[in-house]
Amino acid sequence: MSEQNKKNKKPVTGTAKKHKKKELDRSTVILITGLVLIAIPCLILGWILISASLDTGTPILGDRFQGDLDPAITSEQISQIETQVASEGSVDSVTVELATATLRIYVDAADSLSEEEATALSQTVYQDVTSVLPESTYFTSTSSKKMYDLEVHVYNDLSLAGTDGYMYVIRTKNAAMEQAEVQTVSKPLDADLAQQLRDELERYYKDIPREHKPLSQQKEFKAIKNMVIQEADNLQLSVFTFEDTQMKDEVDEDQDAVLHAWSSQWEMAETY
Repeated sequence: MSEQNKKNKKPVTGTAKKHKKKELDRSTVILITGLVLIAIPCLILGWILISASLDTGTPILGDRFQGDLDPAITSEQISQIETQVASEGSVDSVTVELATATLRIYVDAADSLSEEEATALSQTVYQDVTSVLPESTYFTSTSSKKMYDLEVHVYNDLSLAGTDGYMYVIRTKNAAMEQAEVQTVSKPLDADLAQQLRDELERYYKDIPREHKPLSQQKEFKAIKNMVIQEADNLQLSVFTFEDTQMKDEVDEDQDAVLHAWSSQWEMAETY
């Protein structure tokens, strides 16, 4: 009986060892898998840190105009534009700059340049540029390609900025525009709003607000004052000027009232 029990125990012992070995192999696989999963992000993070350390101080260069600006503007073309613009009348000096995708022409013109002359000169310079760089080729984008923008700056004397003699005109043609536009940037589009902004700016930085000149010291009022004085002189000399001759009879009937009114305006003009 005992011998039979011994024979029966042998296969039981062998099965237990196999089961234990399988459990050991499974634990090993799980451990190795966990270590690999942990090691992967650590390796990636380490590679990023090492790469960043090696690239420290090296600029990252990019080209947002890849495939665009074709054909490109060359230095020979820029020199040709400078020579051609410098030969124009009323041009003291010219500077041509190509920054990123914008070609800028700066023209320092004669100090006596008026707004009309500055506008005409900007058109002439624009034509000089497009004679070297055709507008449709260099300054007009297509659905698949971006091209250059063009700016022509014409000014007389930067030291006159803020005065009536200062003149600054910019003619602009970006690649998306059908035609160029011109603007006199030295002249505000809304003079009243510009004056209000100046006053607010001065009140912010100064305790004393801007002192506005009286009418008698403003050049815009001089023409009105001269007209009033001239008409007052005519009235004192009994000289009436009306376009409609039929109105003379009506004025003669009430001449005293008219003379009184103009005498008051004469006194106002004399005070100024």
